[in-house]
Amino acid sequence: MTDTTTPLAGSVPLAPRAWPLLGHALPLLRDPLAFIMSLSGYREMVRLRLGPSSAVMICDPDLTRQVFLNDRTFDKGGPIYDRIREVIGDGLSTCAYPLHRRQRRLCQPSFHPARLAGYGAVFARAAEAKAASWQDGDVLDVTQEMMTLTTRATMETMFSGALPAETMRRSLADTAVIVSAFFRRMMTPALLRRLPTPQKRRYDAARTRLAATIAEIIAERRADPTDHADLLSTLVAAVDEESEEGKRQLTDAELADEALTFFLGGMETTAITLAWAMHLLATDPDVQHRLKAETDQVLAGGRLDPAHLPSLGLASRVVTETLRLYPPAWMMTRVVREDAELGGVRFKGGSTIVLSPYLLHRRPDLYTDPDRFDPDRWLDGQPDRATYIPFGAGARKCIGDQFALSEAILALTAIVDRWDLSPVGDQPFRPKVETSLSSRGLRLRLTARRRDAGDDGARTDVAQPLSAVEPPTRPGAACPVKHGE
Repeated sequence: MTDTTTPLAGSVPLAPRAWPLLGHALPLLRDPLAFIMSLSGYREMVRLRLGPSSAVMICDPDLTRQVFLNDRTFDKGGPIYDRIREVIGDGLSTCAYPLHRRQRRLCQPSFHPARLAGYGAVFARAAEAKAASWQDGDVLDVTQEMMTLTTRATMETMFSGALPAETMRRSLADTAVIVSAFFRRMMTPALLRRLPTPQKRRYDAARTRLAATIAEIIAERRADPTDHADLLSTLVAAVDEESEEGKRQLTDAELADEALTFFLGGMETTAITLAWAMHLLATDPDVQHRLKAETDQVLAGGRLDPAHLPSLGLASRVVTETLRLYPPAWMMTRVVREDAELGGVRFKGGSTIVLSPYLLHRRPDLYTDPDRFDPDRWLDGQPDRATYIPFGAGARKCIGDQFALSEAILALTAIVDRWDLSPVGDQPFRPKVETSLSSRGLRLRLTARRRDAGDDGARTDVAQPLSAVEPPTRPGAACPVKHGE
């Protein structure tokens, strides 16, 4: 065992391409995915530098799982979560270990399986309305379309669709400003982040407005405690019987943090996953054809319903494989709360650890032909919990994983039920690396499905649009919150 006397010192090798003063900031900013994959040869761990600070990337699946499972020692923290806390405070996805257990208990009723069926009905209606709004031959800005779809569903499940259109437009515009700055702020030294640049002023103003909007919504709900059968009502009413007297419910500040966590996370993660799934189907006609056959068999000309989920096996595998290839949380960080040992190395309290689902999901020793889209690799059973981690693991695993999976499967089914998807142009499409693996700029062409000789195109049983607004958003805006991890 190597005993480190300072954070991250000792025998952990330093990754190549470190610049004086800047460390690995430049290769991470220029091509972060290529840089991350260049570290796959390190089977256990490797040291990175960002300016004067150091971090250790864990490359081994078993060591990664140890970090996830021991959240008392390896706590949420590091540059990613420092930036997220600027916006959502100490919500479930960002709070430190001492706060997490209580907040998890208070949030858990909102994601009880009994409530997922109601959420699923919202997902299905929103997806059918969105799919019915397109025209034969349309070229879609896919990420923007998926963001408006998941915004509908999130607003309905979170707020009962009761927010005024102008409030939603303002909130999403502020969100776009915030998230567009996240990755660069994460890589920028603290001194430079404080400079009063125009971008910094816009960022601060958007944060302030978004927080004020959520506070206003919560005040209205406190004044009218009627159960609206939505996620916010559940959070307001939640009681933790294990908490000490006076702390059995979420305070207004805590409720604001949780509302922001689920509001922002509910929109982004599923939208980007759906965009990537559509891209993968468009570039693999065989899988797309098989998925349409499954959809025709399961729906049999009827309306999409959450009860169909157990029968949508291929759609589920497509989503699972999409999350393997393009995990929204492509990189995570943890902070060592106290001196600890991991993989034969002693880490001093305060050390930063980096985890990368993207790296593990594409290691050739863990997955056969890892860069190939192959939903059938999941036919033999469930993913290995150590090597497949799009939602994390352990006590901090995403609380909304089933929420997100159900939404994605139902939405994808509604889309392929009506439309054939094909690429625009012949150039490969690459992720835009922000805090998430953004699909910003992805465009696909739609062709109305022709089922048989007597069918003149797309389905005619057009779903009635939900009342929710479809706000203009920056295409592909990526929020770093992952459904309240």
